[in-house]
Amino acid sequence: MNCAYRNVLIFVLVFVPGIIIGGMFVAIWPFSDYGKVNYNRPQDLPEPYTTEELLNIEDFYTAAKSKLVKNSAGVWEYFEGKADLGWTLDQNKRAYRRYVIRPRILRDVSIRNLTTSILGKLTSLPIGVAPTSMQKVFHPDGEIAVATGAGRAGAIYILSTLATTSIEEVAASAPQTRLWFQLYFKNDTTFNANLLTRAENSGYEAVVLTLDAQIIGKRVDQLRHGFELPENASLANFDSNMNQNSTDSGTILNQTLKVLRDDITMTWDVVKWIRDHTEMKLILKGILTGEDAKLAADYGVDAIIVSNHGGRQLDSVIPTIDALSEVVSATASSGMEIYLDGGISLGTDVFKAIALGAKMVFVGRAALAGLSVAGEEGVTKVLEILKSELDLTMALSGVSNVASINSDYVELYEPI
Repeated sequence: MNCAYRNVLIFVLVFVPGIIIGGMFVAIWPFSDYGKVNYNRPQDLPEPYTTEELLNIEDFYTAAKSKLVKNSAGVWEYFEGKADLGWTLDQNKRAYRRYVIRPRILRDVSIRNLTTSILGKLTSLPIGVAPTSMQKVFHPDGEIAVATGAGRAGAIYILSTLATTSIEEVAASAPQTRLWFQLYFKNDTTFNANLLTRAENSGYEAVVLTLDAQIIGKRVDQLRHGFELPENASLANFDSNMNQNSTDSGTILNQTLKVLRDDITMTWDVVKWIRDHTEMKLILKGILTGEDAKLAADYGVDAIIVSNHGGRQLDSVIPTIDALSEVVSATASSGMEIYLDGGISLGTDVFKAIALGAKMVFVGRAALAGLSVAGEEGVTKVLEILKSELDLTMALSGVSNVASINSDYVELYEPI
């Protein structure tokens, strides 16, 4: 074989395949992160900035992280609050990208209606604010800012047992807002009954019983970056003996443990106990399976929230949007309303959840991001962004009202 021929052969057999494979890698590399969602996407936000410059929920996350990391040690870790490796936190958001919308064309969508009926009353949008604790950690106005901001947007607000503003003060400050009260059930029945009475007397419509936090999850970043409540804040629904600051590591986490998480004996009997102690509607939060959803219906609860505690409790559980269909199917004949929280950051996410059977969705971290950035105004802006995005999604999908959104409009889709 002559030298020239041999060199050509080597080039064809060795270098050409390498060039082809390398080119393919370069071509697909930009898409290798398809479907990944990141709270911490890089973005430069000039400071000072107005809320008008924040165009979506991710912008608010970015702005909130910048502010919280700069101003308060450990508060961002509390905000994110992921359990263990954060798989469920990540999958809650990423799961929505696995569902695609099937739009219908040539529909008259000139008038669109986002109103829906929740527990027998009309609400102007199917988006509410989930219960999150100790909101004065993020802004001095805390729960009052979130409740009033939610009301301005037409959203339902759920006040946490672990609030830094009292049940009564929130109700007095947000008279136009539909209020629900979230209950962490203690083995002290007098304590539980007192909270229920206070909420009912203050005009709260429903009690939301959290089911998945009798033992607190292992939130590693939070344990590493313990922090104290601000000087102007305390757990406002507790007496002074239950409000002593812990001096241990992970202070706020240990304080919460000492104050509340002391009953791991709770069973379905608690549902009957609550029914016997309040006239408020009863909602169970933290159901992820059809079996438990069916039990909830059998016990006659008014609604459930499909929730995994925002990925803050048990890591490796199913993303809420993936659990939704099973829950809806198991309770189809019950008349019980189904809501959902976890991972929602776009109006398309809200549309998909409603299409799969949720009557309403709730957001937690998104509202806290708005609070952290701009107080009441930020909360309202976050909810208005989601409302506007949902309205746009409906228009582009050929849907004129929320009641018409059904499973025909979405399907599970795995991108190649």
